[in-house]
Amino acid sequence: EMFEKIDTIVVDKTGTLTVGSPELIAVELQNGADESRVLARLAAAERGSEHPLAEAIVGGLEDRTNLRLDATAFDSITGKGIIATVDGSRVAIGSPALMTDEGIDVAALSTRADEHRRKGGTVMFASIDGMLAALLAVADPIKPTTNAAIDALHQSGLTVVMLTGDNRTTANAIAEQLGIDRVEAEVLPEQKAEIIRKLQIEGHRVAMAGDGVNDAPALAEADIGVAMGTG
Repeated sequence: EMFEKIDTIVVDKTGTLTVGSPELIAVELQNGADESRVLARLAAAERGSEHPLAEAIVGGLEDRTNLRLDATAFDSITGKGIIATVDGSRVAIGSPALMTDEGIDVAALSTRADEHRRKGGTVMFASIDGMLAALLAVADPIKPTTNAAIDALHQSGLTVVMLTGDNRTTANAIAEQLGIDRVEAEVLPEQKAEIIRKLQIEGHRVAMAGDGVNDAPALAEADIGVAMGTG
């Protein structure tokens, strides 16, 4: 009964609009780095993460080096990335916001990062012992059914809003491909629920579709929450 009154549907990106099976498509190291050891450190750091992108990163890095290392400490910073101790070094992998927290300047790799984002890729940066070490680019293809689903929602008179923690350039590239009406990018999980509330205050009846993990607060806040089957 409530769904009849819904006028806005908010969707997560990863695993909702996209397949949810990302692949590591590029690793670009800072000049002078010991490639095999850097890749092994990054793989070891990501092994402790439960984020959907972590498995893709670990698999892609392990394909690129035969060296195997293990993390002795691990911490996940929600919405930003991870920090681990590997081979006696502090390894951080995540968003530009995490790099800022670590005091890392990503300017040396920012042009390459934007090139990947304009193609719809998700970019993360990595640092080792306080020094910028690498750029990691991950691509998650759009589901073959997504275009038709967005079209059907539009034909039903619904406004489609994409909420994502991903970079704005990446989010806009995907939204443009799909004809999505509004994009909220670089959003932390706890901010997703705030955006739902804001839409409701504006007078909208809101349904939210997401993976049911990081999106749980937003799913609960919406008039209707739709947890995708793989969440």
